[in-house]
Amino acid sequence: MAAHEVPAGPSRTRASAAGVYDWCLGGRHHLDCDAEAGIEALRRLPTATLTARYNREFLRRVVRWMVEQGIRQFLDLGSGYPTVGNVHEIAQDHARDARVVYVDLDPDTVAVSTRLLADNPHAVCIQGDVCDPDAVLRHEEVRRLLDFSQPAGLLMISVLPFVPGDAGPVVRHYKSALAPGSYLAISHVTPPEDDRAREQQAALAASYNKTVETPARLRTREEILALFARTELVPPGLGRATDWRPAPGHRTERDDQAAAVLLGGVARIP
Repeated sequence: MAAHEVPAGPSRTRASAAGVYDWCLGGRHHLDCDAEAGIEALRRLPTATLTARYNREFLRRVVRWMVEQGIRQFLDLGSGYPTVGNVHEIAQDHARDARVVYVDLDPDTVAVSTRLLADNPHAVCIQGDVCDPDAVLRHEEVRRLLDFSQPAGLLMISVLPFVPGDAGPVVRHYKSALAPGSYLAISHVTPPEDDRAREQQAALAASYNKTVETPARLRTREEILALFARTELVPPGLGRATDWRPAPGHRTERDDQAAAVLLGGVARIP
């Protein structure tokens, strides 16, 4: 643990989704149990870390694009540990007055983020359960920094796999709080079409869900698309996250299994 930068606080003996994700991205904030879970994930599905990186790149492109559309406030649900190029860094690099609220359930994640954001008056991290929209939206820090009478960016980047059952009611509740002209971004893992990749992903899911504190689930493209109900999908719509407005020369190959299992899309709230 001394090699990482997780501060003293609530200790964990089991891996967390945020910690494993941080390990996959080459971050510094994970614990040993997170690294062990990440290594096991790679053993079962060698493309796992690449999918994590594709997810992070999608988030960064989305935030830059939203800022270009005039969005100046963001609610990042299930934000995880902070890494270089986090939401507030990207947004405030383009608009110094941009405001960001990060929400995560893991106390270690919140502790690290709070320390790193201590000198930033326009960004904060709160501990909250994404599955309890009322509590999140009514939190005093959310109400202090975000004005929901104005357009906002709602970021649900790989957090919905950790919402059990039907995620529709949870997403609808958050959408209902947004002003017209706001944007919703979702990324989500989905079953691959390739049979061998399906077997590997199933083995990974079984192992991962026994290891981490919060189990994850896959959703089909149809299930993910339904989460955008009553919104206006921004071109190119819902598809591979790597295909969402990629930088020139950065489009992935069609047989890239790391890209095939991650869908992403952005929609405008009418």
